[in-house]
Amino acid sequence: MAGAGPAGEAFPEMRAAWDREPPPAPAGAGPGEALFRAAERNGRQANEALYRSRRFIDGWLAHADPATGLIPRNLRESRDFWNGRDAAADNYPFMVLTAAMTDRPLFEGRMLEMLRTETRLTPRVDRLPDDYSFSRKGWRRETVDLDAIIFDGAEYVKDGLLPITEWLGPSPWSERAIGIIDDIWKHAPVDTPFGRIPTLNFEVNGDLLQACARLFWFTGDRKYLDWAIRLGDYYLLGDHHPTRDAEDLKLGDHSCEVINGLSELYVACAHAAPAKREAYRAPLHELYETLLRVAVNEHGLVYLRVNPKTGAHGDALTDNWGYNFDGLYTAYLLDGTAAYRDIVRKALGNLKAHYSGQGGMCQSSTADGYADSIEGAITLYNRERVGAAVDWIDAEIRTMWAKQKADGVIEGWHGDGNSARTSLMYALWKTQGATIRPWRADVRFGAVADDAGRVRLTFVADGPWDGVVVFDRPRHRERMKLPLDYPRINQFPEWFTVREGDRCTVRAGGDAPVVHSGRALRDGLPLKLTPGVEVRWVVEAASPVATP
Repeated sequence: MAGAGPAGEAFPEMRAAWDREPPPAPAGAGPGEALFRAAERNGRQANEALYRSRRFIDGWLAHADPATGLIPRNLRESRDFWNGRDAAADNYPFMVLTAAMTDRPLFEGRMLEMLRTETRLTPRVDRLPDDYSFSRKGWRRETVDLDAIIFDGAEYVKDGLLPITEWLGPSPWSERAIGIIDDIWKHAPVDTPFGRIPTLNFEVNGDLLQACARLFWFTGDRKYLDWAIRLGDYYLLGDHHPTRDAEDLKLGDHSCEVINGLSELYVACAHAAPAKREAYRAPLHELYETLLRVAVNEHGLVYLRVNPKTGAHGDALTDNWGYNFDGLYTAYLLDGTAAYRDIVRKALGNLKAHYSGQGGMCQSSTADGYADSIEGAITLYNRERVGAAVDWIDAEIRTMWAKQKADGVIEGWHGDGNSARTSLMYALWKTQGATIRPWRADVRFGAVADDAGRVRLTFVADGPWDGVVVFDRPRHRERMKLPLDYPRINQFPEWFTVREGDRCTVRAGGDAPVVHSGRALRDGLPLKLTPGVEVRWVVEAASPVATP
């Protein structure tokens, strides 16, 4: 897993701003000064992440089909078609989310138009998408392959439309997700003792567990939970338990989704179907305890492939270690099993000492391999602040960035979107969830939270800038209606969030603090920047507004 050299060769015009070291703190400066210096450094890191993601959009739009505006699956042998499981699931959604954060006209224009085009051209079985050939101006496959179409739709929803929905809430993208899931189950062809299910594909069923568990909360419609319970019964109460009834368990990409999906169902049952939660408790813990016994190495990382019955495994590790641990950590949040938390802390604590230069965990040297591993670390670090993980994430993401080309394309396949996804997660960490409107490449903003819950932010621009600073909200509750912010694949973790009814104090430089409502912070506080002049804020959530 040799690195690809120093990051930034593709964008030398930005390198000086990204690499600039802040001046040393003045003599006698207190701890607040050190935090502001860290926030400024975070601002440069966040700027690089956002800039690279924005250039990724440009790179791929240059290869869009002229007639439809859709992007191809990849820029090699599959450049003649759009498909659900790759172009739609992995690349396009993170163009949408990047545009939402950096280019609102692009987001409201071409990104939305691509959704409308895809929804018009690609559905083949009701609303389920099939591969669309640009040269044929129609289907790439001559006949309907229902299992493949269900695969495409499930991947599109879980990997792409759900992350968009978690960020935006109700939108045309959430409507597309609901339509696809409804029609997947409408056409479910596989009979089981627990009712019809859509497929026997392990990955796809994991996608559906996650999608249905979240859509149950998002829509309030019980049918999504009932569908997810069919899959939970199939894997936990039937003869298809992932560790008890299998001799070959893959824990990498395309195979770890059930490990996490069952925990998402467990959360839903804990709050809405307690009897089913009790039925699942023992077999779910059996699954996770088997993984701890046979699938974890001495540093807490996860093997790519294991035999659950014998404990045999290869040497390769999976870059999806964090995705698997999302499931264990969720079970810890519900049941308090200390071992499930301990393994997360152990893995985070060993990354820097034992896996520096191996962001992909040796499963893959692609940018996508790095992206998955880094995402897992960010998501879990959000819950368990193990300091040793910070330097590792900062270093590994630079290796991932080094793979991007001057035109913005990263590696020329659908995994490019996953790199943009992880870059956005990284940027939101470095800004504590704050964004600006309008975004501009020369505006650098970063944040650091202290132990008292205060957030220090710095802003600087190379040219005059006039806009607003938008603070994050508890999206898991307000957007998705989730009862618990458990770790989820492809979610953007929450850092500093503000409720609408909060009262927050904002101190700008040496000015007296000003009290703002939570709504004002979420709508955006106005800010003007003079070229080269750093602006500093200290923000602190005070107390909720009293309600009668």
